[in-house]
Amino acid sequence: MLSVNNIEVVYNDVILVLKGLSLQVEEGKIVALLGANGAGKSTTLKAISGLLKAEEGEVTDGDIVFRGERIDGKPPEEIVKLGIFQVMEGRRVFEDLTVEENLVCGAYTRKDKAGVKEDFDKVYYYFPRLKERRKQLAGYLSGGEQQMLAIGRALMARPRLMLLDEPSLGLSPLLVKEIFEIIRDINQKEGTTILLVEQNARIALSIADYGYIMENGKIVLDGPADKLRENEDVKEFYLGLTEVGSRKSYRDVKHYRRRKRWLS
Repeated sequence: MLSVNNIEVVYNDVILVLKGLSLQVEEGKIVALLGANGAGKSTTLKAISGLLKAEEGEVTDGDIVFRGERIDGKPPEEIVKLGIFQVMEGRRVFEDLTVEENLVCGAYTRKDKAGVKEDFDKVYYYFPRLKERRKQLAGYLSGGEQQMLAIGRALMARPRLMLLDEPSLGLSPLLVKEIFEIIRDINQKEGTTILLVEQNARIALSIADYGYIMENGKIVLDGPADKLRENEDVKEFYLGLTEVGSRKSYRDVKHYRRRKRWLS
């Protein structure tokens, strides 16, 4: 469905952030893009969704192809119409609009009123709390409810590919588990393909079919999610486990060099 081919991204004509990054997203699957802060994960999503220009960024090399059509360089409104919708890091709901009005904004490119009404019911099925608060201003929702609203707003666009940027950010463990169960349900029941950016590698790999690991603007490791969960490097550097299963603090491992096979 999506092919990102050896792209480079530069900000402000000087800062090289992505350095020949490539990845594939198969239709109907959940693909996890993992890595530490500053690895370039969010920049990758913005390159796909066309939002780089808002931050003085540009794809300077390589190409991005969605369902056979090249989309790098297209404006974001055209990319949304093609079926790609990004849920931004930090929710980014319209705080001065009600829950219902936020959901209407998600459907702004659609003309099928009957379908929009049907999708309201679908969003409320996945997120019953949003139905209870549909007349409430979004700015008064809890962090978890705002994340639900952000995903629900994306569903209103009927995306073929949903880009999720750090959906676990700032949420309690119980809410994270609930959100990720819903993400898996949306993938399985709606057939929505998902590219998921996460720092919480454990939960991301628990629902993903395939995973990529980024460092410094490059992919350093990829494979089926179940294989990555068992990879010793991933266990040590991203799941916080040593070979005997004991946890290591970041302070203990931050000075380690990545093994040579990361880049082989």
